[in-house]
Amino acid sequence: MSDQTTPDTTARPDLTGRRVGFIGLGLMGKPMVRALARAGAEPVVTSRSPGPVAELAAEGMLAATGPAAVAGQADAIILMLTDTAAVESVAEALLPVLRPGHLVIDMGTTAVAATRALADRVAATGAAWLDAPVSGGTVAAEAATLTIMAGGTEAAFARALPLLQAMGRRITHVGASGAGQIAKTANQVIVALTIGAVAEALALARAAGADPAKVRDAIRGGFAESRILDLHGGRMVSGDFTPGGRVTTQVKDLRQAEELAEQSGIDLPTLGLSLELFEMLVDQGDGGLDHSALYRLFAR
Repeated sequence: MSDQTTPDTTARPDLTGRRVGFIGLGLMGKPMVRALARAGAEPVVTSRSPGPVAELAAEGMLAATGPAAVAGQADAIILMLTDTAAVESVAEALLPVLRPGHLVIDMGTTAVAATRALADRVAATGAAWLDAPVSGGTVAAEAATLTIMAGGTEAAFARALPLLQAMGRRITHVGASGAGQIAKTANQVIVALTIGAVAEALALARAAGADPAKVRDAIRGGFAESRILDLHGGRMVSGDFTPGGRVTTQVKDLRQAEELAEQSGIDLPTLGLSLELFEMLVDQGDGGLDHSALYRLFAR
């Protein structure tokens, strides 16, 4: 399996007339399916909640009654769901109607073992499965600049690539089924630990008598610079924790990371501490906020 990364370019594929299924229309799903529509695709959409389906149908997209109905109208089916259980539930609805030529692309963050099992079951129908989780949050989803890490066969990746290019900028074929989810798990560990570092540093600045906003400005561009210091650090100093990526989602992802670490025979103590901190935030009633709200745990 070869590594393959598409160039970072402003070019977009022309998906005119291509019907694409999309299941899951939450914070990330809606902007992602709109990016497909801007590229010319004809999305067929469904979701657990009827509101987003009606909203997108009013924009000209095709509404479907459920996963099986989506599969009946589109050969490529994208999943953007909340967790592994939701992916498995939708897959159970899809499996009886999948056929050779169908491609299922899971763009959520799903457990590695479950991903590999689903890929095998889908392959047994003659269809293909690609795990292609994303990073960048709602900001990147709305700008169609998501980072996408894919696992699956070369053929499945090649088929999915034009769709992925409509939603993302940096797209990497990491390896076989499950490799994309391994990469996303590594990403989520780095994100969580870096949010913790930025939150503690800015809380320290405040407690010691300096303006956290000015401290953030002072250290930006130095060795501590990061996307998280920029975006999430800005949220911390402004106090605006409107969710782009929820605390509860971060907890789910870190639990999956711990599970993968255990399965892989490696001990990651800092990961465990990070998970405990985000769980404390949920216990204090902040689970629905953006994960940068970890700052509140220290700033209180």
